Amino acid sequence: MTTPYEDGVLAVAGASTGRRMLACGVLYSLGALVIYLVLVEPPALILVILMLALGAAVLFLAERLRQATRVEITLRADGLTDSNGQVLARMDDIVSIDRGAFAFKPSNGFTLKLISKQPRRWAPGLWWRFGRFLGVGGAVSAGQAKFMAEQIALALAQRAAKASAE
Repeated sequence: MTTPYEDGVLAVAGASTGRRMLACGVLYSLGALVIYLVLVEPPALILVILMLALGAAVLFLAERLRQATRVEITLRADGLTDSNGQVLARMDDIVSIDRGAFAFKPSNGFTLKLISKQPRRWAPGLWWRFGRFLGVGGAVSAGQAKFMAEQIALALAQRAAKASAE
């Protein structure tokens, strides 16, 4: 494995300022446009209600994305955590990593299969966890995510080699 940083961090993945601004800007614009269209050309009452709800939901999602992408994901020898201290997955709990072109994974990211089921959580544009799967990616830099995935794959290979040697 590569030499860790001073604080034991092996890899860091996060959304760059440009990616955050673009992703949030698109969602804020879409939400505002939907609400604007309803106010300028009001359709039937049921459509007004539905479109206002859709616009509000998109604005809510944009705000959640803005808040979530301020956080970075860090890989240490004991597992994946975010910069708020929340443990995403312990290294002992990771079974395999899937990062292929046809894998069910976030954009620019990878998916980890875990031993035990974890509670569902979602940080838009950063990571999601559903059952035994944890997906990392979205607004994350592709290079950072690839390096993190390679470090996890290397740790899993070392663990397997150590287990077979014993």
